[in-house]
Amino acid sequence: MSVNFRDKSLQEYLEQLSRREPVPGGGSTAAYTAAMAVGLISMVTNYSIGRKANTPAIEKKLAKILAQSELLRLRLLELTSLDSQAYLKVAAARSLDKKAQKQAAKEAKAVPVEICKLCYKALQLTPYLADKGNPYLISDVEVALELLMAAFNAARVMVRVNS
Repeated sequence: MSVNFRDKSLQEYLEQLSRREPVPGGGSTAAYTAAMAVGLISMVTNYSIGRKANTPAIEKKLAKILAQSELLRLRLLELTSLDSQAYLKVAAARSLDKKAQKQAAKEAKAVPVEICKLCYKALQLTPYLADKGNPYLISDVEVALELLMAAFNAARVMVRVNS
């Protein structure tokens, strides 16, 4: 079973998600949702860079936001696979001793904790875009916010389950 979702199309990911297979699951989906949200942040930033109304300071800040959002997006995409890998370790540890089970659970908890942290970092990029970004794309910033909150809350559920 493939757990490298980075190279799969959205259609392939959704097909695998819908099957009776242990992965991907909730944590992977939370990471994927957050990655899409951050993709929107990057898109809005790209459309905001180079506008006539921008000062050099605005351009510099937008470039920084774009660099940060791209790093976040790529890491979240990576976490779609890492969450599934961690869950498969939990499933494999069920037949092992308690120490191995606890270690696998600890590793599985670390992924959604990171998803939560990255969602929070991404959320911090949006106020500037709402203020200085392309005004025609404010709805995309709002959608990114909604998706980030959904991903954050979903990852929190997975932290609780894996604790």
